[in-house]
Formats: sequence, C-alpha cells, structure tokens
Amino acid sequence: MTAIKKTYGSPRVHDELKDRGFHVSENTVAKYMNELGLDARLGKKFRIQTTDSNHSQLIADRIFKVENHQTLPAEAGKVHEGDITYLKLGNSFLYLADVIDICTRAVLGWSLQKSLRTQLVLDALAAAMAKVGPDAEIIFHSDRGSQYASEAYRNFCSSKNVLPSMSRRGNCYDNAYVELWFGGFKKKWLYRSVYKTESELRALVFDYIEVWYNRRRKHSALGYLSPMKFEKANTAH
Repeated sequence: MTAIKKTYGSPRVHDELKDRGFHVSENTVAKYMNELGLDARLGKKFRIQTTDSNHSQLIADRIFKVENHQTLPAEAGKVHEGDITYLKLGNSFLYLADVIDICTRAVLGWSLQKSLRTQLVLDALAAAMAKVGPDAEIIFHSDRGSQYASEAYRNFCSSKNVLPSMSRRGNCYDNAYVELWFGGFKKKWLYRSVYKTESELRALVFDYIEVWYNRRRKHSALGYLSPMKFEKANTAH
C-alpha cells in the first residue's frame, strides 16, 4: 500500500483492497486506520494571494455554472477549469497553473514558473489544448485574475476556439474543482514531501500529476476510477 503515499481515506483504501482481492468491510478499514493513526488529511495555515481581480481589463461572462444541479459535461474535452496556486520553495515561491477537464477530472495541462505573468496560464492552457486537439472547441472557466483578463490571454482564446468563462467576484465556489485539486495536492502530497531545490519540487509536481493523479488516483466522483481509466471506459462505450 506504500504506492498510495498515505493519500487515501478509508473509502479509497477499501476500494484499493477490493481491487487487490481482499474482502473486508469499509467500516473495518476505517476502524483499523483510526487505531493506527492513519489520516489522509494534513493542512497548513499559511496562504498567499495569487489572484489580482482589482484591474480594469475585460471580464468574461460566467458561462460555466454548477449551482441548481446543473448537468456536468458528459464528454471529455468540452469544459475545462483553471487556476493558479503558490508552492513554497525556501524563502521564495514557484507558481503552479493547472487546467482540469471537468468531465474526467484529469489535469490536461500545467505550468510551473517563478513568475505570475500571463505566460504561466498560457503555457498550461496550450498544453491542455495540445491534448484535446487543435480543432477542439471548449469552455475554459477561471477566476477574474489579471492573467485571465489580459489581452494576451484573450487573443490566445480567440485563436484556439476557447470560450472564456469567469467566476463571480470573490466567489471561490465558482472555481471549486481546481481549488479542491490544489487543496488535495498540497495536503496529501506536497506537505508530506521533503524537497530543497527547484528541480526536486518540479519532479514532485510531475510525479503527482503525470504518474500518480491522472493514471492511478481513485476518484470518488468517477466511481473510484482514475481520470485516465474513467476516460478510457467512457470512450469505449
């Protein structure tokens, strides 16, 4: 079970054991995990602001909405969501931009840079678009940060058949999918890891996204399949 790196709570551990041929109830798994002091939750209180919404640039309409039980995308590559977070490195920071497919929860594109300039989000979005294909038409939802309101970002979207959608001002729930992803990455992976150099941090991010999360991490919303297995299963139908 070392492969899950203590990132699973009892429901996912139960499902993992079932996959490996062990027959035990979820309540029993929870009981033993509690007795052993195993808890996937781990938090940090420190927080830095990465969103600057106090600007005069154009704000896109909120096209993607999840309230009132709106039906989520039934196909991969239709609606993506992105955001930026900080990763502490000694006395400085690197900034991680992600693009998540709302249907499969896969991280399609990401970029890790020393600067919060617009190029950070453009590189992540370009990586995602390379995977869904040059002719894809998508909705890309983000917050109102200056990077996502910049002229360079708007030009990129218009050239790539990307329809921008933005959250309501000060409403984190409008961008909940990627916010939850960042929280899970930090609490269950980053804060449990030891790294001292930029190359070590980059390797850690790559390992989580490309080796663990997209390929192997069981997701409750996907019937305890990984994003890649979920997409493969749904594509085959």
